[in-house]
Amino acid sequence: MPTSPVPPTDSPTPVPTDTLEQPTNAPQHSSSRVDITEKPALAAGSGPALLALLLILMFTAGSAALIVFGIIAVKAGNSGAAVRIVAGGVGLLIALPLFSSFTIVVPGETSVRQFLGRYIGTVRHTGLVLVPPLTTGRRVSVKVHNFETHELKVNDLDGNPVNIAAIVVWQVADTARAVFAVEAYEEFIRAQAESALRHVATTHPYDEPGPGETSLRGGTDLVSAELAAEVAARVALAGLEIVEVRISSLAYAPEIAQAMLQRQQAGAVIAAREQIVEGAVTMVDQALKRLEADDIVTMDEERRAQMVSNLLVVLCSDQRTQPVVNTGSLYA
Repeated sequence: MPTSPVPPTDSPTPVPTDTLEQPTNAPQHSSSRVDITEKPALAAGSGPALLALLLILMFTAGSAALIVFGIIAVKAGNSGAAVRIVAGGVGLLIALPLFSSFTIVVPGETSVRQFLGRYIGTVRHTGLVLVPPLTTGRRVSVKVHNFETHELKVNDLDGNPVNIAAIVVWQVADTARAVFAVEAYEEFIRAQAESALRHVATTHPYDEPGPGETSLRGGTDLVSAELAAEVAARVALAGLEIVEVRISSLAYAPEIAQAMLQRQQAGAVIAAREQIVEGAVTMVDQALKRLEADDIVTMDEERRAQMVSNLLVVLCSDQRTQPVVNTGSLYA
């Protein structure tokens, strides 16, 4: 029985993955920072502010007087009473919002002004200040602050655990960035200071630096300057300025402190011994040269070696030596 040929079926052509369109409603992550810098707000000093306050008070008093006279006219049945009441009410509606144009700024503080959520500038004038009406302000201190970090336990460049802490002196340099760029700039600088302290401590040995290295204990000034530069770079986006950073506490961790103390004591003993031996050898050499130069006594090599040994024992001994007087012959 003849069979009809089966028509070839076209296999589906694979679609290149690079031609697939991404869904338009896919969430997009924005990593842009708040791009804002401080600018001066439109404001006037104490003189114009006081004059404007007096004018607004006079305008408010006049509006209130119109309302009072209008009420009296209504009771008396005079014409035009309603006009006076309406005019006085409109005057009060205009005058009351104008009182929001006044703010007081004390020395060492600033006022970051916003109008309906928009940053319009920073007031650095002190005293009574006239600002645009219907604006809100946030006080930001520009005084010098300082704090001490927690005592952190980190490993130095050699892997030894050390406890270290630092004192950071800082102040707000850009009030707009401090308010809008970070959530809470005081907590931000504390966290960044501890992070920078950890990083700097791990890049230096506690002591005994190698060629081209700076130790934490011996190069405190250099380490503090490096730490200040790193903290300043980390907090620049928040508008904060680092005045000074100093290491306030530095010690080996308790679990290795005793061993490291013994090592330091051993090193000090060895250094002292080297100095003692060096001095003793110099004294013996000078004594032998003086005896030979003045022809006081002539000794062979054996007696010479014995004399050197006795002098070194006397000069290098920890305990007081007892002299022994030889009344016989040296060659007996």
